[in-house]
Amino acid sequence: MSSRRNWLAAAGAAVSAAALPAWAQAGFPARPIRIVPFGTAGGPIDTLARVYADKLSARWGQPVIVDAKPGASGIIAADFVAKAAPDGHTVLFTLPLTHVNNAILQPRLPYDPVKDFQPLSMVAAGGPMIVTRANAPYSDLHELVEYAKKKGRMTYGTWGNGSSAHLFGELLKRQTGTDLVHVAYKSEAAAHNDLFGEQLDFAWANPSTARAHSQGGKMKVLGIAATQRVSTLPNVPTFKEQGFQGFDVESWIGVYAPAKTPEPLVQAWVSALREATALPDVQARLVAFGFEPLGNTPAQFMERYRADYPRVAELIKAAGVTADQ
Repeated sequence: MSSRRNWLAAAGAAVSAAALPAWAQAGFPARPIRIVPFGTAGGPIDTLARVYADKLSARWGQPVIVDAKPGASGIIAADFVAKAAPDGHTVLFTLPLTHVNNAILQPRLPYDPVKDFQPLSMVAAGGPMIVTRANAPYSDLHELVEYAKKKGRMTYGTWGNGSSAHLFGELLKRQTGTDLVHVAYKSEAAAHNDLFGEQLDFAWANPSTARAHSQGGKMKVLGIAATQRVSTLPNVPTFKEQGFQGFDVESWIGVYAPAKTPEPLVQAWVSALREATALPDVQARLVAFGFEPLGNTPAQFMERYRADYPRVAELIKAAGVTADQ
């Protein structure tokens, strides 16, 4: 990861220098900036959006307001930004759910995930963790499956229908022949409250939350759905390491502007996001949440998007998830 961070620092500085004339010419930003994160206020995406907001505000000398718009699996937040003025002053801070999963699952979205947005940068990538109460009678995925087969129906919570956690939960259900019932919540925290209240059997969490609750003695972490382990919880194995295939379609955090945002403003955002992502304290926060810092260009963002779309579609098909499930 250190070589990637060094590259990000050098690349961010180079792009920043090259883009300065465009910023000056555009007179941007002319007023406070609004970042709209997918998810609830205080959630992981909202928290990371605030990290970037602080850096951007210091850089541009304008307030950067984080305006969370939760609900409807990210559709509310995405639609708000899609319909915002394309002047660089409103952007979406989101997960693949709004642009990949929803596009596959929802037949009538109020926005077009490609035509209505200008990709700016994919700042990080990672994966969710499957968790349970500390006193649960299973400590890894195989033990969870064996317990589910003996018990019968088990419930699990996620932060939304069609989310990566939901897809992975349904894929686990199909692969193992267990009766796992999905319960969608408006936030990760709400699901965990019911988990600790013994209204759920297990749930999903971002690595930061999993680490905090496991260190606090309230939670056990059974595995991570990602290509590799995370440094903050190095003892937690991936699904693949435990013999389960198809759970390595990583999530990412991406920033979008409305379509038709002028190129100088796009470049201003790309440069600022890459420079912020290259900062050691920002990288530390991303890593703490279980994400690998990226900070790529709009072209690289779209390349990853196009590569992920068929993989997620395949995962949705394999998991048997529908818009109503």
